[in-house]
Amino acid sequence: MKAVVCSQFGLPDTLQVLDIPSPISSSKQVVIAVEACGVNFPDVLIIQNKYQFTPELPFSPGGEVAGTIVELGDEVQGFELGQRVLALCGWGGFAEKVAVDLDRVFPLPPGLTAEVAATTLYTYGTSYHALKDRAQLQAGETLLVLGAAGGVGLAAVELGTLMGARVIAAASTEEKLALCREKGAVETINYETEDLKTRIKELTGGNGVDVVYDPVGGKFSEAALRGMAWKGRYLVVGFANGEIPKLPMNLPLLKGCAVVGVFWGQFAKLEPKASLQNTRQLLAWIQEGAIAQHVGKKYTLDEAPQALQDLMDRRMLGKGVVVF
Repeated sequence: MKAVVCSQFGLPDTLQVLDIPSPISSSKQVVIAVEACGVNFPDVLIIQNKYQFTPELPFSPGGEVAGTIVELGDEVQGFELGQRVLALCGWGGFAEKVAVDLDRVFPLPPGLTAEVAATTLYTYGTSYHALKDRAQLQAGETLLVLGAAGGVGLAAVELGTLMGARVIAAASTEEKLALCREKGAVETINYETEDLKTRIKELTGGNGVDVVYDPVGGKFSEAALRGMAWKGRYLVVGFANGEIPKLPMNLPLLKGCAVVGVFWGQFAKLEPKASLQNTRQLLAWIQEGAIAQHVGKKYTLDEAPQALQDLMDRRMLGKGVVVF
């Protein structure tokens, strides 16, 4: 089969598209013929050996797929050959076939395309867990989203709006901010041309924001933390900027606010029932049309390394997807 292969840790230009043997399922796995695979920031980290999990070399990146079951393990129940599914494989998705543990596979809801399914769970799953479980976001509160036009950021804008929050979206270009407004942001901040801390105060009448959603890290994190309201919640989601910020820890003390870590993958592993409940809610909203993934660009398998480079270079609006 054809696959994108990481033979040595490095940047996307070190990846190769090769013919490799097809996977064989273990007793509690299914093999999926991949129709689409989402492009996610963990893919960028995992090929550089900077992620929380390190697969054994060589491997294929790509952790979020949709497709059709073509092989069942001996102990698999509840699924059948030919069934269309979505799956969180962690890695291996930039390939024509992938073997996935049974507890990471979900039936594809009727009417949901493979492209939408393969671009939904990582971003919306992360953002919904962050806002619902970690921040306990309430209707009427103010939510600031950094990196708001990226995959998880745009999902946070949309979900925050759906949950009744007043959403302020911060991004680096007017094109990105326009997309955020389409998804429900009532105010926007261009943090490349405007002072983030000053604009937060202006837009909140000096009160600050109740929740900050930060998947970016870097130089804007401290300014956002300084813009927190009393008893606010600062969500540490990721470091797409590449820089892990060193925050002055007197600020949470002075503001009575909490700095809260968000690790959706570990949440899904350690609290599977709660994670499944969240997933069902997200799928219901998708089917109702309450939320809709913005696919910024589609790529072929040969173009998958370029997809990761585009993500690193912040050239991707919304979510990218590799389509087979």
